[in-house]
Amino acid sequence: MTAPNPLADGRVRPAAGLSIAFVVDRFGSRFGGAEAYGVALMRELAAAGHRITVFAREYDSACDLRLPFRPIRSGRRWPSWIRVWLFARRAARQTRQGFDIVHSHMNGWCGDVEVIHVTPVRYRWRVQAMSPVRRWLSCVSPRVRTYLGLEARRVAPQPAHRVVAVSQLIAHQLEQAYGFSETQIPVIPPGVAAEPPVTAAQKHQSREALSLPAQGTLCLLVARNPLRKGLPTVLRALQQLPDDVLLLVVGANAASRDCVAQAPESVRARVHLVPETSQVAPYYRAADLYVHPTLNDSFGMAPLEAMSFGLPVILSPAPWCGFAQYVKAGEEALVLSHPERADELAQAIERLMSDSALRDRLRVGMQGVLARHAWPEVARQYLALYADIQRERQA
Repeated sequence: MTAPNPLADGRVRPAAGLSIAFVVDRFGSRFGGAEAYGVALMRELAAAGHRITVFAREYDSACDLRLPFRPIRSGRRWPSWIRVWLFARRAARQTRQGFDIVHSHMNGWCGDVEVIHVTPVRYRWRVQAMSPVRRWLSCVSPRVRTYLGLEARRVAPQPAHRVVAVSQLIAHQLEQAYGFSETQIPVIPPGVAAEPPVTAAQKHQSREALSLPAQGTLCLLVARNPLRKGLPTVLRALQQLPDDVLLLVVGANAASRDCVAQAPESVRARVHLVPETSQVAPYYRAADLYVHPTLNDSFGMAPLEAMSFGLPVILSPAPWCGFAQYVKAGEEALVLSHPERADELAQAIERLMSDSALRDRLRVGMQGVLARHAWPEVARQYLALYADIQRERQA
């Protein structure tokens, strides 16, 4: 391996053409926000000349980024917690040699860089309030104990190793769960790719191509699990809004279809459901605004992506949505007081429909959000971490 060069501040510059093992459960943007984060980051690193090998259980055949792939099989007959343990064990074995950096998004112990995308297991089971009976059951549950053990090994402090949080919310939860100082945990939020402005003609063409109504205010929700991202709240808000306010749900699963089926007919007729897809750009171009009253998001990539297409965004506050900590309420996005306040959501949608000055202010404000979350900047921060890791190895 070529010796890295020192930077002016004493850090080490990563050698050109690092060999990087990227470990993730499934590789492809259609699988969720955390997976889309990995695809976009690896795209930036590969374009910069680094050699990426993907280790995953599945590689989306529709993904336009094609990288060397080594499947990790953990069997389908086992319970999920055993499959996670088997995956971690096999990933550690397969990435042990031959790579300059092992970058992992999975619970386990293989990574030089371990990226935490979700609420830490220890925070959920040892910090958050729960009944004494549930707490006792978690202490004897092999499933919970396995997850706790994998995570403890994953975040254990050691040289040439970094734990990265994707939001300040996750960093705070790690601090509470493990006693870390938040300054010990690098926070690198997701990025977003710049998109050209969507014209009225392009919006009309997108709706026509997707067989969506040409008229009406189209609210968009993109999620792998729409119920967790606030679909019930949006449906209740629709009951309070005019009939020309429509909802488009991309990523609709069986549970979300059942949820819509139980809504009043006046609401069901205004909801358009689209299955999970890796091609979401046409739906952003067809929409007028983005709704994200999520119940659980460590960050929230979908509203950030919506901003890149120029859509005004309404979202939950922290701690339900980590992305809320990165926007100025009223200037860059509209932020609810609680994710289940359907009346507030309906009022916010009405404000965006009637107040052109508000829409213009949000569009101007979101440009600052997009500048702070550009993927090249995200890649630069990771390369700086890789350089620090290499320096510590040499020392």
